[in-house]
Amino acid sequence: MNKILIILLGPTGVGKTDIAIKLASHFKSEILSADSRQFYREMEIGTAVPSEDQLIKIRHHFIRFLSVKDYYSASMFERDAIRTLTEIFQTRDVAIMSGGSALYIDAVCNGIDDIPDVDVAIREKFLNKYREEGIEGLRIELKLLDPDHYEKVDLRNPKRIIRALEICETTGRPYSSFLTKQRRGRDFRLFKIGLTRNKNELYERINRRADEMIKNGLETEAEGLYNLRNLNALNSVGYKEFFDFFDGKITREKAVELIKRNTRRYAKRQMTWWGKDKEIEWFNADAQEEIIKYIEGKI
Repeated sequence: MNKILIILLGPTGVGKTDIAIKLASHFKSEILSADSRQFYREMEIGTAVPSEDQLIKIRHHFIRFLSVKDYYSASMFERDAIRTLTEIFQTRDVAIMSGGSALYIDAVCNGIDDIPDVDVAIREKFLNKYREEGIEGLRIELKLLDPDHYEKVDLRNPKRIIRALEICETTGRPYSSFLTKQRRGRDFRLFKIGLTRNKNELYERINRRADEMIKNGLETEAEGLYNLRNLNALNSVGYKEFFDFFDGKITREKAVELIKRNTRRYAKRQMTWWGKDKEIEWFNADAQEEIIKYIEGKI
């Protein structure tokens, strides 16, 4: 296999975008975004999409190609990413994937179980349940229908719980019965490059980036999406805190504070997830030349 996919991963705010562009320029390649929130065209400011200059400099895939109203999943991303890589590898030997959505990255690396499509009416049923009963109503139903998955799923994430419930409803089988974790073979080589920074430095970068987003109009962007706030895509840091402010639940000052805090917590969860992956080669995010030298030694 002489085709190579370089996966650049790491916590939010670590600096993946700039390094991905440097790698893509060096290896004369293209970039696939694996940041599931950058998929949505209405969420530009709050998801730190690459600038227009960066998008012009290097061809990017999976940036702003969906509406927040569209349904999209990790299995659909696996299908679309593999198709895109096939096209890239017709003319290039190296492709870059960069992002922080671990489930989507894992789908491309290892494949995802063949889970059936779900009827829109079933999805809407559980979305309505969430709106009426909150996340606790979803938890109770999942515990009844699939106690095994209940013990493993992130019980703070309504999207994951709804996904499991709609599969249970559609198939009459526990969602956990579909999760076989059989790794799929790929016809290209994979190199996982993890980016790190000192914790205090990372948190300072996260706080500064939040301030920059707010300065650039995040509040106005969130206000324009307020009527769609119940959509899964908008259950995202930076938006849900402003929605609570618009609802009068918290002050604006508190919303800004929570955006920073929740982003830091998300970064911590990302590192916990990837800490279990022994295939990742970790580098300080400032060691760009070292990263290039490492990759060249593997090619």
